[in-house]
Amino acid sequence: MTTANINRFIQHLCSAFEALGAQVPMERAEHMAVLVHSAMESPRRRYHVSDHALYMCEGMAPRQVLAAIFHDVIYVQLDDGIAPHLAELLTPIISRQGQELVLLKTGADDYGLQLCLDLFGFKPGQLLTLAGGLNEFLSAAVAVQLLQPWLKPSDLLAVVASIEATVPFRPLQVDGQDCSMVLAARVRAQACRVMGLAEGAVLDDLVHAVMCDAVAIANRDLGSFAEPDAGKFVAATWLLIEESNAPLAAVGSYTLKDYREALTRMQVFLDGLEAAHVFRHFGGIPEAQTYARMTSTAAANVGFASVLLQLKIMSVTLIEALALQSGGDGPVSMFLGDLSAAGGKPERIDDYLPACKGATGLDPLLLQLMEQGRPQDPRSDLTVSPLTAYIYRCLGPEGCASVMAQARRMANGELSAHALLRTLPAPMLEGIIDACARIAVSRRERLQGLKAELLATPAAAPTHLARPAP
Repeated sequence: MTTANINRFIQHLCSAFEALGAQVPMERAEHMAVLVHSAMESPRRRYHVSDHALYMCEGMAPRQVLAAIFHDVIYVQLDDGIAPHLAELLTPIISRQGQELVLLKTGADDYGLQLCLDLFGFKPGQLLTLAGGLNEFLSAAVAVQLLQPWLKPSDLLAVVASIEATVPFRPLQVDGQDCSMVLAARVRAQACRVMGLAEGAVLDDLVHAVMCDAVAIANRDLGSFAEPDAGKFVAATWLLIEESNAPLAAVGSYTLKDYREALTRMQVFLDGLEAAHVFRHFGGIPEAQTYARMTSTAAANVGFASVLLQLKIMSVTLIEALALQSGGDGPVSMFLGDLSAAGGKPERIDDYLPACKGATGLDPLLLQLMEQGRPQDPRSDLTVSPLTAYIYRCLGPEGCASVMAQARRMANGELSAHALLRTLPAPMLEGIIDACARIAVSRRERLQGLKAELLATPAAAPTHLARPAP
């Protein structure tokens, strides 16, 4: 039997409080857990949910556990703002001016909220932006409002610093400092201000301990980047794609263009991501060899996911081209079929694709993920890519690279849908159109007419297709 997530939050909170010597009544721990759980079960969330926070708690030190529980409690763009029960906690530090959030000046005796401002490097009167750590800052402020009455200043300092450390993918500053060095300097300044510590071994030890907590939480938060199994990293990436693209929340009804654009945004993000900016290190934590391994694995995973996304974008663009040439854009499921059905196995395009001998140089892991999918929520339409696998088998890596380039031209308005389709090998094109026509009943006649037109003067391109037996 498994324990309910809400009760797991309560257990983690109580264990952390006990380890830190914080005498927090059970009803207060329950109240905190309910606030966090209700926030993280927002309908739009797919990745930043309770399971993610609870995963981050496993095997972590007490202050790290508290940071893990609160670090994603606010996610403005996913939750359509700030939930009312959390907004009440934030009234002392933010005000709304139109559509923008502005930081307020904190009270002279409110060292907790001032701690948030100083550790994040924010100032009263500043506008909060999504790119500047808004969600992490507000999450830290919620944590402070709930934890400050119970924690020692040094423990509260560590929790806020750890949440600040989860602001991801930050490059070096112009002076060459990385974000861990910047945070350590701020921690040192706050330890002097709040706790009255002077320079010396005691202060050095406190800063090192706080930064160990911060680095541990930041690296656990992005732990999927260091997964030896690239498929697990891809699984997390798929959830982030669905979570960060509102149209994809309507499972089965989002359009081909919606899907292509969502995948493209993630692919562009991954292509621009430097592996050196994923994980954090400070004062020998983690060890140099471990950090190097994590960074190299992150680079490999990002590269793998980018290739997979490019292949997926290519296949979706080809179906989008068929849709545009047969009546216009439409839902993905109208052309490819549903991923699941209440009455049994749904009809899908891969049920009707012809056999393919397969090109050479294929990546077996790419094929496995595209053909067998990933262990995801069965409601998701982002989990399997049989059509993409079929095209990959037919064309091989080099052929796919050529078609990808033409697909990008179509997406950019530089090439017509008709011209893109004419670049495809005739047998593969025929197989895809025939299979698509079996699914898209309302487009069947127009798709068959389009096939006849396109195949009248087929493109002369190599193919590895084997025609299905009659």
